[in-house]
Amino acid sequence: MEDQPDRRRYTSLRRDAQARETRAEIADAARRLFVAQGWAPTTVRDVAREAGVSVPTVYAAYRNKTGLVWALADAADLSADVSRMLDELEAGSDPRAQLAAMAAYDRRLFERAGDLIMLVREAGRTEPELAELYREGRRQGDQTRVQVFSSWPRGTLRSGLEVPVAVDIYAALCNIDVYTTLTVERAWEPGRVEHWWGETLARELLS
Repeated sequence: MEDQPDRRRYTSLRRDAQARETRAEIADAARRLFVAQGWAPTTVRDVAREAGVSVPTVYAAYRNKTGLVWALADAADLSADVSRMLDELEAGSDPRAQLAAMAAYDRRLFERAGDLIMLVREAGRTEPELAELYREGRRQGDQTRVQVFSSWPRGTLRSGLEVPVAVDIYAALCNIDVYTTLTVERAWEPGRVEHWWGETLARELLS
């Protein structure tokens, strides 16, 4: 009988692992359907069928379609390795290197989750919660840039360029539309876009 606690512990761990796997399978199914069919036509029942689970399982895991999209957005941020960007930003104070780190993060995000970002933006035209999700993502990006640009010594930005305008210039250059135009319409490799962003941002923002 001494091994009963260990058995119970491992059973619990296995149950938790299975629950995480189920959540991941549901999320993957939802993303495939949202991208292929669009937000509005895709139902929770469709997601359940695609994932091979019951409809109540989807609701228990994510509450509703909007909850699924929020979870996918969080996963996209992790997949782009935001921790890596923060480590690179903290590694030194060279503005050119910091701009390159932010551009690299944006490249990873758009490369791995660009379809999801465009889906959220489009669905947000009719779904207020998704519109807020899209705006929040943009706000978080702006906040990061404000913190970085404000940390630079006076005179680092081009003469007469204030931090808010520098943030606007960054947003005009590094966004999903520019990335899509260059990679899809102009057949640029993602790495080329990242390099161009880094060089252009340094030229446009730094003195």
